[in-house]
Amino acid sequence: MIVYVFDNTLDGLLTAVFDSFFLHQEPEMLLAEGEQLPLFADKPHMVMTDNEKAARVWKGLEKHLSRDGLHMIAISWLSEERALNQPLFNFVCKVFRLPACSGIEQNASDPDVLAVRNTCRRVLHEQLRMKQFIRFQKAKDGTYLAVVSPDHNVLPLIIDHFQDRFNDQPWLIYDAKRHYGYYYDGTNAPIRITFEDEASVPFDLTNGKLEADVLSSDDALFQQLWRTYFKAICIKERMNPRKQLSDMPRRYWKYMTEKNE
Repeated sequence: MIVYVFDNTLDGLLTAVFDSFFLHQEPEMLLAEGEQLPLFADKPHMVMTDNEKAARVWKGLEKHLSRDGLHMIAISWLSEERALNQPLFNFVCKVFRLPACSGIEQNASDPDVLAVRNTCRRVLHEQLRMKQFIRFQKAKDGTYLAVVSPDHNVLPLIIDHFQDRFNDQPWLIYDAKRHYGYYYDGTNAPIRITFEDEASVPFDLTNGKLEADVLSSDDALFQQLWRTYFKAICIKERMNPRKQLSDMPRRYWKYMTEKNE
């Protein structure tokens, strides 16, 4: 059994594809570093990520795939799901092994294509929910803060939306799960930021709340008004907890103003 081991990056996966064709091999298994090797596997091929090789493979994909096909690869990778590695590797290899006119990305009967497509759909669904459920708080300096911890790494997909919607306001959207965020100053393009010491930030990563001495007094009032409004419009006789959980999963509640006192 031929096994490849890579560093669990997209460039690493594309490099594995390059190595597969260069070495004239068809590995049965692609593993991320740290994953358990199968019992009777031969000595694995350790893929050394090479940005130039990865770029060559991506350029080849641009020639063989439609824009939607490329989009499917890029979006699905943001899922960060280990289970995606093998079908995505297989899918990319098939792109080069099949005729250019095969339209492989449309073949939902292919298990690898279906796995990549379904993963892409889950990521896109998550980014839509982030747009719906993100709640900002206003700090005394005028900056708006939102803390999130999505299942998938969707921040890169939603930043343009918030820049367009709040283009005259400074804001920070921070992913507590992945320890990075994007800051927009109200003028220039949003920049990716990280904190060297998260313990010193003026907000609680577990619920996203700004500290009282940093929170704008106006925003504290608006938060209370929003909670009051949310309760007032609730018709108890028509409450449907199951439907609510379907539309607004519990994992999002900890960062939502209307769900926290």
